[in-house]
Amino acid sequence: MAVGALGGCASPRTSASVYDANTVGREQTVRMGTIESVRSVTIDKGNTGVGVAGGAIAGGVAGGAVGGGRGSVLTTIGGAILGGLAGQAIEGSASNQQGLELTVKLDNGDMRVVVQAADETFAPGDRVRLLSGAGGTRVTH
Repeated sequence: MAVGALGGCASPRTSASVYDANTVGREQTVRMGTIESVRSVTIDKGNTGVGVAGGAIAGGVAGGAVGGGRGSVLTTIGGAILGGLAGQAIEGSASNQQGLELTVKLDNGDMRVVVQAADETFAPGDRVRLLSGAGGTRVTH
């Protein structure tokens, strides 16, 4: 069960500077272009369920420690529900990442939009490379 929970923590790379091991050594297509516009966005990596499960377990344990008899069952259930909701909210905000929506005019006149992590600075007019391959497309200087 722990292995499955940890596997849910894996998320796709959104940075132009991070390469997946399966991408290393694979050929990529390079296209040159110019940044037309840059817009800040939030990249939502989604919930894995770990926050909900962890919160529900913690809330259930805490709720079970309160009361006795039937009251203990009700506080355990209530604690699990509230803990699950809190865990989901915490995981949701922690899994968001700042990103950039980059609109690029390629040298051939085509327009492309790429969303990636905001770990490199871009401005309209910058000359850039679009690298496309098995790992998607990334924009770099």
